[in-house]
Amino acid sequence: MSLLPPVVPPLSPARENYHRDLPVGMAFKWLAAGGRDMMTQPASSLVYGVVVLLASVTVIVGMGLLGWEQVLFPALAGFMVVGPIVAVGLYEKSRRIALRERATLANMIFVKAASGSQILFIGALLVLLMLLWMRAAVIIYALFFGLRPFPGLDHIASMLLMTPVGWSMLIVGGSVGALFAALSFSISIFAVPMLLDKDVDAFTAMGTSMALVWNNLPVMVCWGLIVATLFALCVATGLLALVVVFPLLGHASWHAYKAVQA
Repeated sequence: MSLLPPVVPPLSPARENYHRDLPVGMAFKWLAAGGRDMMTQPASSLVYGVVVLLASVTVIVGMGLLGWEQVLFPALAGFMVVGPIVAVGLYEKSRRIALRERATLANMIFVKAASGSQILFIGALLVLLMLLWMRAAVIIYALFFGLRPFPGLDHIASMLLMTPVGWSMLIVGGSVGALFAALSFSISIFAVPMLLDKDVDAFTAMGTSMALVWNNLPVMVCWGLIVATLFALCVATGLLALVVVFPLLGHASWHAYKAVQA
């Protein structure tokens, strides 16, 4: 009798009845479907967006009061890392709309995931990734500027954009940040909706999510660019656009998850 465990075949979207090689244009259909869900009982989605805005402003103000201005920009970028878990209430509303069930704000806040506590594991993992990115950003700053004190938000732009060292740090920091973003995006974009929708474990959901992203890479790159562009719009408006953009992307992400299912 062999002492070796049975061989487990690799994840395969084709074998698990998932679509692969979806056309790039699907990303815009997800966005349109998300807009329709947001405009169905819009008050609940917009209130959800207001709550996210207030929470974000509270964190930013708190960081300023604690003198943590040096990690403010990495923290803003890190918001996209934890975004999928924050949007779980929006997934729930879209799920209920598809089932023709009533979706209230209470349903969106007190979500009962089919996987139980497994969704909390991914939430903790995404928070850990965000904290690691913030720490990496501090280390990158120290590698390029040494022990020079952080110049403050009033002078950071000139220091980064007007000096060769600043540009070098932006390139390296942007590359490292892109790696963190790609990892968090690939393990969570389909995993979090899946854990809400199905009784699966977190590792299966994350592995399936990565396989689906890889097998639908062009459309997922397009979707990632849409998310990044809309998030940049939020930053440009002092985060005020989060009230609309976050619910829109949350609902659209649910439709992305449903679209990959055969």
